[in-house]
Amino acid sequence: MKRRDFLAKSAGLGLAGLLGPGFGGLNGIGLPAEEGQYDLAAVRGGEAAEMFDKAIEALGGINKFVKTGQKVVVKPNIGWDAPPERAANTNPRLIGRIVESCIEAGASEVIVFDHTCDQWNRCYRNSKIEEFARDAGAKLVEGNNESFYTEVSVPGGKRLKNTKIHKELQNADVFINVPVLKSHNSTIVSLAMKNLMGVIWDRRYYHSNDLSQCIADFLTYRKPDLNIVDGYRMLSRNGPRGVSVSDVADLKALIAGEDIVAVDAAATHMFGKDPKDINHIRIANEMGLGNMDLGQLSIKRIKMG
Repeated sequence: MKRRDFLAKSAGLGLAGLLGPGFGGLNGIGLPAEEGQYDLAAVRGGEAAEMFDKAIEALGGINKFVKTGQKVVVKPNIGWDAPPERAANTNPRLIGRIVESCIEAGASEVIVFDHTCDQWNRCYRNSKIEEFARDAGAKLVEGNNESFYTEVSVPGGKRLKNTKIHKELQNADVFINVPVLKSHNSTIVSLAMKNLMGVIWDRRYYHSNDLSQCIADFLTYRKPDLNIVDGYRMLSRNGPRGVSVSDVADLKALIAGEDIVAVDAAATHMFGKDPKDINHIRIANEMGLGNMDLGQLSIKRIKMG
């Protein structure tokens, strides 16, 4: 069995879920909508930057989210000292294109940062995100210094009542969340909601105080304005860091939308999983922080190539 076949089956999709006509369980789900007014966009078969352009068009264009003079924070996953081929971090070409689009829309400043798990400067450099983001016009900011964080209250939190948030996010007009599609040993999947742990200082609190509830609680402080799940390469096992390229499937997919719960629910289907079985997605849905029932939403499916 070829590596891609094996990884697809191990994710519960089967090869057709990755490469065939389907969208990992998303076919036949959702309501119709006019172009530019879709709740979600699911794109497959293209290069990372091209898939973003198609998705953002379906959602109404980048100017729907970014206005002239606004400060934008783009939050990738840059947590690991690993090259792009390992799919531990967000695709650098995707980040470059998002930054470029924000500047084209008139953003006054685009900030990119993450609170990394490995040494931050090596993560930024070896993921290639630093290179592509900077070349596109972004400012890279460190996320591994506590002086960059200030405490805020989490108004609707059940377990997370307050936490320290990176100052750049607190000062941002627009928040764009760009995780990579991958497995996780604690939460089954690591997607848009989980990626927000990279904007706080004390992640240990989450792990010792009901991880899934804390992940959901954070949304009562601030939800991203736009969520873009990078599935160009999918880390289908041994997440969140992965071991080698043998853990990676070349999925060439992307899911985008405003509703972070809906985006995570759709991306979970790409793993062949039911969103109800992912605790933080179910909890956020029950708290009214988003909608995991994709049948109630409009989804634009775009096949490229």
